[in-house]
Amino acid sequence: MALVRFGVSIENELLKKFDNFIKDKQYTNRSEAFRDLIRQELVQKQWQSGAKVVGAITLIYDHHKRELVNKLMDIQHDFGELIISSQHVHLDHHHCLEIIAVKGVSQKVQKLADSLKAVKGVKHGALSMSTTGAGV
Repeated sequence: MALVRFGVSIENELLKKFDNFIKDKQYTNRSEAFRDLIRQELVQKQWQSGAKVVGAITLIYDHHKRELVNKLMDIQHDFGELIISSQHVHLDHHHCLEIIAVKGVSQKVQKLADSLKAVKGVKHGALSMSTTGAGV
């Protein structure tokens, strides 16, 4: 793969903020940071076009909430073709962490995550998706 050099015009204040971002993220140079930001945007575009993704859905919930665990299990069974595995962790007497590994079409994975997060009693939910970056 050949590297190409190109110039970028940018306001001084924006460049200062970018350099602080680079320092905070521990990049060794601006080129690495630009490449990562470009790849991130291209991967997100793939997600929007129905790309195959892998990811993790994390949920924090109070397992004492009536019927909550059953509702979460029912939803997971409805989307069973997307779920690779799940892990249940007891955080304290009331709270649990559920980590669900997923693989499938981005829109379906997002729908699963949204369905789980919307269940009454789920205190926090997050979806982290990625692709192989093929073609990016």
